[in-house]
Amino acid sequence: MAEKVEKKTGFFDRAKKYFAECRAELKKVTWPTKEQLIKNSAVIIVFVAIITAILSLLDVGFGWIFTVLTTVL
Repeated sequence: MAEKVEKKTGFFDRAKKYFAECRAELKKVTWPTKEQLIKNSAVIIVFVAIITAILSLLDVGFGWIFTVLTTVL
């Protein structure tokens, strides 16, 4: 029963193979156009601003409620 023995490759050989595969995969990527990138970035910025406003209002509201409850009790 002969077992197949695999030769271990060195670190630099594995690193070279890894980066070659990464480069091959990056060539397959469909990159967005400049216009798509600008529109998507604008949508994300607006969304973050809306979520920030909502969380800020909730923080102020809960802070006010906590203050009222602690002064009453």
